[in-house]
Amino acid sequence: MSDRPTPQELAEAIEEFLSTEILPTLDDHRLRFRMLVALNALGILHRELARLPAEDDADQRALAARIRTGDVEPGTLAQVKADVARRLHINSPRYLERY
Repeated sequence: MSDRPTPQELAEAIEEFLSTEILPTLDDHRLRFRMLVALNALGILHRELARLPAEDDADQRALAARIRTGDVEPGTLAQVKADVARRLHINSPRYLERY
């Protein structure tokens, strides 16, 4: 049930893209310096994210297992909607605004 890509994976992918695809194309010394600063900040962010504990999704896994077996208690739909809204608020906040 864990969301993929993880925040760590996203930071790593952005860092790799910027350093391998964008940085080599920058001829302007000012922009190149700013990109290096941004990459350093992104590296710090990546390391900070790695220090955070993994999200505990045991409740979500248990709920999914109960739903699969047909054990759907009152309030389950509201719980699922709240979880989806929480995830959308992070991943795609404009989607929530539209609907």
